[in-house]
Formats: sequence, structure tokens, C-alpha cells
Amino acid sequence: MPQVDDPRVLIDAALRDDAAVFQLTENKAIVATVDFFAPIVDDPYAFGAIAAANAFSDIYAMGAIPLLALNLVAWPRDPELLELLGETLRGGSDVVSKAGAFLVGGHSIEDTEPKYGMVAIGEIHPEKVINNSGAQPGDVLVLTKPLGTGILSTAVKRELITESSIAAAVTSMSTLNAGAAEAMRAVENAVHAATDVTGFGLLGHLRNMLEASKVSARVSIGTLPVFDDVRNLIDQDAVPGGTVRNLDAVRECTSFADNVGKVDRLLSADAQTSGGLLIAVAAPRSKELVAALEQHRTPAAAVIGKITHRGEWLMEVVA
Repeated sequence: MPQVDDPRVLIDAALRDDAAVFQLTENKAIVATVDFFAPIVDDPYAFGAIAAANAFSDIYAMGAIPLLALNLVAWPRDPELLELLGETLRGGSDVVSKAGAFLVGGHSIEDTEPKYGMVAIGEIHPEKVINNSGAQPGDVLVLTKPLGTGILSTAVKRELITESSIAAAVTSMSTLNAGAAEAMRAVENAVHAATDVTGFGLLGHLRNMLEASKVSARVSIGTLPVFDDVRNLIDQDAVPGGTVRNLDAVRECTSFADNVGKVDRLLSADAQTSGGLLIAVAAPRSKELVAALEQHRTPAAAVIGKITHRGEWLMEVVA
């Protein structure tokens, strides 16, 4: 990506943050992001809802308020699949409405494999942007959705479980991170950094935060919120390739305690879809943040670790 040299561009791709931020006026900036993917569930309405929630997740991770969305569609011309497209678009539209935003257009192309997602636009005061580079030693790490969606969706594809058995995960993936963003605003100035946990897994997205903030972290496996049956499914090798690649990518900068086994290591790197926010909050106000998350009924409100001074290892994972 070319480097951008304009003071109005507050955040661009060089910072590996969740979204781009462009300042319009002294008091207003826009936040822009894009995301799309192939179906991870069979239900077309749920697929559309998950894809929309996932696209807006980056907006919420920056602390912004959603404004607009544009559909991105790649779809076969098969008449039966075109009927499913209508349900997919309806699912996405309903989630945009729940976000208080407007679906104002989009673009479609023909493709052999269905894909759907959105461009999402939000707004925020330039001085209130929450980026991934402000984490400080002593901060507490809080996660707002359970882990394991990559494992569960793979298990469905391999017919180890039925799609009905992952209803809780589908509900979580379809849930906007709006409540988490509201909770961050409730403890204004105490949240030092945030990111959403998606395709790179918990450790992959934490790594981006730590590298940007020039700090390290300690994560406690035993405190991670996890969907039911995920660990058992890992034992049955229901592990997507993306999760394996994620774990390989963080080995060089991660120290795993001897009693953190293969199952938990894979879980910590599981490739998520529409996961929760990972928030670094000042320790004295961490209970206040957790209370705000619980008030907004986020799928989880778990304290999973803490930020430390930069050490030999970027991440330490303990039992």
C-alpha cells in the first residue's frame, strides 16, 4: 500500500488498525472499512446478518457510530441460488437497521461461489478515536464474545454436528458489537486500545495491538469465554486451515506455558467470524467496563489477561 501523507488521514493501512479514519472538520471524522466472505452457515438470512454484523465490527472497534453501508455481492446466476440471495440481502439489511445506519447501495458481480459483505462507514470526533496503538502496561484485557466460531463452522461442514447445535454461536455472530462500543464510551478516557477479533484469531489480533503499542501481554487460557463443545471438536480435528495458519504465525512471538496444551493453543488462534471486541482498559476502571458490558448484554464480558512492559516475548499464554 502507498504511504499517505495528508494530515486529514488520521489512520490508514500502515497502522494495521481495524478501519481507516479521515478527518472532515475539527469535530468530525469518518471511519471506513470493508469485509466480505463466503457462506459459513447454510441459512441465507443468518449468513447475511452475520456478514453485516462482521462489517460493522470494525466501526465499533474504533469507538465510532455507524452511518452508511454498501452491499458487496458475488453470486452465481443459478435461479435457485438467486432466491437465496434475496434472503441474504434481507438478513444484511435488517442488521444495518439495528445499527441505526442506512443501506444506500452496493455492487454485484457474477461468481461461481457466493460471497457477501459490506462497505461500512461511521463517524466519530477525531479526538475520541480508539485505535489499537494505545495499550499501556497495567491495562486489563477484556473480551466481549466467546471464541470458537471457526471450529464450530468447520464441524458443521464435516457433519460432526448439526447447524442447529451452533445456534448460540450464530446468534453471537449476528449480534452487533454496538453494546461493547457503548460500554467503551461509558468509561471514556479509560479505554486505551481496542480491536475486533476476527480472521487472525485472538492471538493474531492481540499481536497487532501489542506491536502497535510497543508492549507485551499475558493471557490466561482458563479465563477465555468459549462456546460449548469447542474443545471436544478440536480433539476430533475439526480445525480450519486458517486456525492452523494463525497459530503458526504467532509461534515466533508467543511463549506458551507447558501446561497449555494443543487444544487450548488452537483455540487461542481460532479464526473467528464476527467476533467480539478485545479491549485494553485502565485497571482501576476495568470493573466499571465489565459492569457496562453486562448492562448492555454483550455475549461475554471476560477479563482474559493484562498488558505488561515489553519483554522477551510479545505474548505469554498461561493456564
